[in-house]
Amino acid sequence: MRTVPAAGVLNRRLVLALAALAYACVFSAFVLFEEPGLGIGHFFYVPICLVALVSDEVRGAAAGLLASALYVVAVVVTPQIPSANVLTTSSLIRAVTFTSMGALLGWYASRNRKLLGEVGARAFQDFLTGIGNARFFDGRLAERCAAGKPFTLVLADLDDFGEINNVHGHDAGNTALCHVAGALGEIAWPTDDIARIGGDEFAFVTHLQPEQAREVCARLARTLAAENLHLSFGTTCFPDDGTSSIELFRKADDRLFAAKLLNRNRRTVAAYSSH
Repeated sequence: MRTVPAAGVLNRRLVLALAALAYACVFSAFVLFEEPGLGIGHFFYVPICLVALVSDEVRGAAAGLLASALYVVAVVVTPQIPSANVLTTSSLIRAVTFTSMGALLGWYASRNRKLLGEVGARAFQDFLTGIGNARFFDGRLAERCAAGKPFTLVLADLDDFGEINNVHGHDAGNTALCHVAGALGEIAWPTDDIARIGGDEFAFVTHLQPEQAREVCARLARTLAAENLHLSFGTTCFPDDGTSSIELFRKADDRLFAAKLLNRNRRTVAAYSSH
């Protein structure tokens, strides 16, 4: 679940505090300086906009209603303005415009924040498989190294991916990648991170010990092999194999390359033995 950053909460509180100050200032200025035709009450739009920009349509409308109520009170207590001006068509119109503008601006601001949030989330999401991408992986791996708690990094590569594309087409290749991503998602714990970091390469960061992670990978490989999809793995462990993300990744990549060569040789021997 994505949480609201502390800086965002602080900024929202600051804007709401400024809105409260603006309400007070406009109300005070109205009582002290308002006279027929001057129009200080129009400045209530300022706090309405401030509240609406950091909230939604409901709170924006509420901000408009509050401004309308404060306007009525200000008219009643201001000596220069006849109290009879409270119950007029212009006051009703002002209340409607305050409320509708707050609701409209609040709706637009809330919708814009949701869209920006979706764009931000997709910036860390692989467009094909829906899991994390290389940018997501780099950030999470660096965070885990900085946290200093033991974890295991697993790199997985889909063997003979080029052959799948050449023989069966790119649609079949994309389906295979999505299938591998789904299989990784099924074995991952909620605290684990999975990502597609290259064309046919995946990363899996888990709290499991290296032996446990290799057992899980072996089960996954057997499951996918039954569907004619073959995976090779390379693993490293923090802090035994390194304390930086670059060091861990390079060692895992070297072990992945060795595993791919070994698996390729095994399949070649098996193919010759079958003839």
